[in-house]
This record gives sequence, C-alpha cells and structure tokens, in this order.
Amino acid sequence: MGNKEYLISLLKKMPMLLFGLFLYSAGIVATLYSRLGMSPWEVFHMGIVNHTPLTLGQASQVTGLCILALSYFIGVIPGLASVMNMYFIGFFIDLIDRSGFYKTPDTILGKLSLLMLGILMIGWATFFYLKVQLGAGPRDGLMEGLVKKMNKPVWLIRGAIELTVLTIGYLLGGPIGVGTLIIAFTIGLSVQLAFRMGKYDSKSVEHENLLMMADNFKKKQEEHIP
Repeated sequence: MGNKEYLISLLKKMPMLLFGLFLYSAGIVATLYSRLGMSPWEVFHMGIVNHTPLTLGQASQVTGLCILALSYFIGVIPGLASVMNMYFIGFFIDLIDRSGFYKTPDTILGKLSLLMLGILMIGWATFFYLKVQLGAGPRDGLMEGLVKKMNKPVWLIRGAIELTVLTIGYLLGGPIGVGTLIIAFTIGLSVQLAFRMGKYDSKSVEHENLLMMADNFKKKQEEHIP
C-alpha cells in the first residue's frame, strides 16, 4: 500500500471520527441544558470562563492543549484524532450552544431524561472516535494512559479524573448540582458499556499516533523509490 492508498484509508476514517466528536459535543451541551448541574469537566471549564474572556468551547480547547502536554509525560503520544478532538469538541460545543437546538425541559423528569441522554451520548461518542484508532482525545488519552499504566478498570480511572477536576472547578466557581454527581458516578459506566457493546478493549488497542503516522508515510514513500 503506497502513500495514496494510505491517505485514502485515513480519509475513510474521518466521517466516524467527526461523528464521534460531534456526538460528544452534543452530549456535553445536552447535560448543560438539563440545568441539573454541569459535568465535572464543564464545571472546570466554566471555572476558567469565570476568570477569563474565553467561551466554554474555547476553555475546552485550551484545557485540551494543556492535557495533551501532560499526557505526553506519562507516555501518551497524541494522534491525529487527539489534535482534532482538542479543536473540534470546543468548536462544536459553541456551535451547538449558539444554534438554540436544546431547550431546558420544564419538568424534573424531562431534565433527568436529557441528562441521561447526554451521558449515553458521551459514552457512545467516546467509542466512535476511539474506534478509528488515530489517538484518543486529550481527556480520554489521559484516561487510557492511566488505565494502562496503573492496570485499573476504565470506570475507576475515569471516575477519579472526573472527581478531581470537579473539585478544582468548584473552587474556581464552576456551577454544580445533583446532575454533576450523577455524571461523575455514571460517565465511566456509560463509556465502559459502549466499549463492551462495541467490543472495544482499551487495554489491547494500539492507536496510531503522530510519530507512527509520520513513520508510515516515510515507509510508504521509500517503498516506491526505485
């Protein structure tokens, strides 16, 4: 397979990747509009928004960039999907929020339903964009790196990360509510459920990071040099 075929194979993965990123953002905004409390990461991002001129999406992008740097030090080399996640999650969050698509339900049952829908969407979105094996997003890359390094289940690592950022976000003035606690204790289970149903094993899958991608392009190029 030459460079052209390799590039085509990458392009074929883009629809699923972008769908996963959009679904992730839609899930985040759904939890926000439930008005029962923001997700731990969004509480953290809103804490940043409270002290800066950034939008929620922009705060997500800046945080993602910092996490990519942190993850690098525990051996997680970012992939193409990692970089796209860092940018497009924040971009889609602001886009969906401005669209006015979501409305906050009037009843508590409606709010709970929207919250749970958002949690399920985030779980499946994680599966879809990780399935292409082009690198985990900043937050999920950190999660997968810690899962492999500490040999602990996804739900435990994800839950620990969520609770940590929740505490910091609260101290920065981010809004919390009963929905925040529900998300903190169920998001890991949602991700694990999607992984199990989609038959995705985060411990055994090897993502193609940027260094591997560059090396593959180089090898394909050399194969066609007389």
